[in-house]
Amino acid sequence: MTTRTGTHSLEGKVVVVTGAAQGIGAGYARRLVAEGCRVVLADRNADAVHATAASLTGPGKATAAVLDVADPGSGAELAAFVGEEHGRLDGLINNAAVFSTITRKPFWEITSEEWDQVITVNLKGPWLVTSALLPLLRRSESASVINVGSDAVLMGRSGYLHYVASKGGVQGMTYSMAHELGQFGIRVNTLSPGPVYTEIARTTVSPEQKRAMTDAQALQRAAEPDDMVGLAAFLLSDDSAYITGQTISVNGGLIHR
Repeated sequence: MTTRTGTHSLEGKVVVVTGAAQGIGAGYARRLVAEGCRVVLADRNADAVHATAASLTGPGKATAAVLDVADPGSGAELAAFVGEEHGRLDGLINNAAVFSTITRKPFWEITSEEWDQVITVNLKGPWLVTSALLPLLRRSESASVINVGSDAVLMGRSGYLHYVASKGGVQGMTYSMAHELGQFGIRVNTLSPGPVYTEIARTTVSPEQKRAMTDAQALQRAAEPDDMVGLAAFLLSDDSAYITGQTISVNGGLIHR
């Protein structure tokens, strides 16, 4: 029988975080560097992701890579970089997504181009990136993949049908990935946030809407990136070694599964 120490055991783990130049993605990276991980921050904004990586301090190490999650060639380049730098991959947080730039509108007014962009980045992107990094994940003794979903799926959030559909797809993808990758000892889970407020402008959410959602929560305060990162650290650690194929909500009690 294996005896675990009860610690997160993240020191020395190699983790890729996509969409890590700002917002919650930067928050994940900051926490993991503080936990002693070797973190590769990946984002399509080259200047921003390099600046964010350079700003992180702690016992771990942060490096930056340019990544367009919708481009298979870009995923291959990231895999080559991680392989050359680290030789394996212990964790992946598929965080990159289109949301803050979405214009809220009825689904019948969403254009085909808008639909394709959101689905391509939010759903196809995690599939492409995980596929590209899979050979490196298989070299790890305890790899963990976190797909970032959204509790907008449970809310049936109006005005964001393409976003809701993409994140519903992420949840389904997690369940299938978990079964297909379990044979390699790789775990896959969905971290599903409720409303989270970052430095990124949310022009489609009015102060009144924000207050209404916060008032409806059991914990009546707005969520920040730091409210998400503890669960991510746990799911990447050996403490969650028997947790896979799950969707875990972090929403302050706004809605219940």
